[in-house]
Amino acid sequence: MKNIIDIKDLKRHFVMGEETVHALKGISYTIEEGEFVTIMGSSGSGKSTMLNILGCLDQPSSGRYAIDGIAVKDLSRNALAEIRNEKIGFIFQAYNLLPRTTAVENAELPLLYNSSVSSAERRERAIEALTKVGLSERLYHTPSQLSGGQQQRVAIARALVNDPVVILADEATGNLDTRTSYEIMALFQELNAAGKTIVFVTHEPDIAMFSNRTIVLKDGTIIKDSVNDKVLSASGALAAMPKEED
Repeated sequence: MKNIIDIKDLKRHFVMGEETVHALKGISYTIEEGEFVTIMGSSGSGKSTMLNILGCLDQPSSGRYAIDGIAVKDLSRNALAEIRNEKIGFIFQAYNLLPRTTAVENAELPLLYNSSVSSAERRERAIEALTKVGLSERLYHTPSQLSGGQQQRVAIARALVNDPVVILADEATGNLDTRTSYEIMALFQELNAAGKTIVFVTHEPDIAMFSNRTIVLKDGTIIKDSVNDKVLSASGALAAMPKEED
């Protein structure tokens, strides 16, 4: 299998006044194509720093990070922006949708920076991505006309539209109730079953049960990296929930 993410002895420190904060203290791991990995840890564990490096939003102080075979160290800002746009699909806790813009226009956004894609193809790919996440009936609704779960689906469609090599999700179920969280995790499991590599940052152990591997960070080091033998089915968990009263 091909390594999508390859990290060796990664360190990141920040100088705050006279103090140096060691956010990551020499961590190493690889993520193969088609894996669904959750990264867990309490606040201060280093998981946000880790995510920023994985997303090419920050550079490590030392060590190696390669995504899809490309080592990111010493790349120019433009080259990093290109990797972010072409190889990574970002999904955030707060959805980060443009408020006065329809679902289909929000989903098109990453393609605006890709000059090789015509406006007709851009629209077609956005509609295809929204259909994939179950929103074909909501293409022209703005975020205020959509529920939290539907807004997160728009964000997922936006992350898929460039056909990235990896989806990075940051607490993507953090603002959602349990039922909607399970719906979103069922969607992630479908995408993973179709071959998408997913890295999902969460602090919720029950959400990690839906992935096939969990990496736990504490104080900037990996304290556990385990394969999940009993991956739970999110759609099964949904079906088992008591029916809501009308």
